[in-house]
Amino acid sequence: MTDTSRLVTPTIFQGDNLSMLRELAPWILELGGISLAYLDPPFCSQRDYTMPDGAVAFGDRWASMADYVAALRERIFELRELLAPHGCLVLHVDPKTSHYLKVMGDEVFGPECFASEIVWRYRRWPSKTPNFQRVHDVLLRWVRMPGFQRWNQLYEPLAPSTLKTWGTGRQRALFDDSGRRRLSSTDGTASPGVSLGDVWEIPIIAPASKERTGYPTQKPEALLERLVLACTDPGDLVLDPCMGSGTTLAVAARLDRSAIGIDISPEAVRVARHRLFGDNQ
Repeated sequence: MTDTSRLVTPTIFQGDNLSMLRELAPWILELGGISLAYLDPPFCSQRDYTMPDGAVAFGDRWASMADYVAALRERIFELRELLAPHGCLVLHVDPKTSHYLKVMGDEVFGPECFASEIVWRYRRWPSKTPNFQRVHDVLLRWVRMPGFQRWNQLYEPLAPSTLKTWGTGRQRALFDDSGRRRLSSTDGTASPGVSLGDVWEIPIIAPASKERTGYPTQKPEALLERLVLACTDPGDLVLDPCMGSGTTLAVAARLDRSAIGIDISPEAVRVARHRLFGDNQ
């Protein structure tokens, strides 16, 4: 086993994430716990996912939705126990399962620990279906201790209409005695933008993108970058127990965070090692 008391960013483990989390628990707690656990598990799609060469990357087949939820519950419970007091867990799922998993997560953490539901909206080729096109995933976030979370505010650019009317100065609202807004003005302080909302429009990775690894279900670095920047500080520990192609680890390393990745798939470990270290083994 790697000596995680001297963690080198990033560190990769191959194996079942439930058993690995239990095995690594003493070392993780010695490090001070996890500031951000990002979990992008299979979506209960009842299919296998393959690499460009036909090799199976991972299987996503379950006897029932109940079995799927129960398996995630075990892992989320272990992750909760490994979070630092200021830490949080983000569960990345799809609309087909998010409602089941929201209830399950509230049972594990407590409803008061639920922090946010983030909708990741993206564009993709439309499919022929008698329904609205599905163009989003759901990210559910819980904190270990309400009121004690690590939080760095992120901002979006000001709207063109705001820039046209007010410029880049910070707005000031003036209210009358009844609390009604009567006047707005700006001061000389530059506005950082609009506080980031919970609907994120981030493109999926283009087929010809240099970022693409060939691993199925790979998520864009821009998505993970927002989570890492908002929920952690430099030097904090980030853990991804469904590592896949290593996106979380790559972003954490670039932003000066320590990172642990776990995956049972040999293909995932191979791709992530090559992406992070140039290792073809």
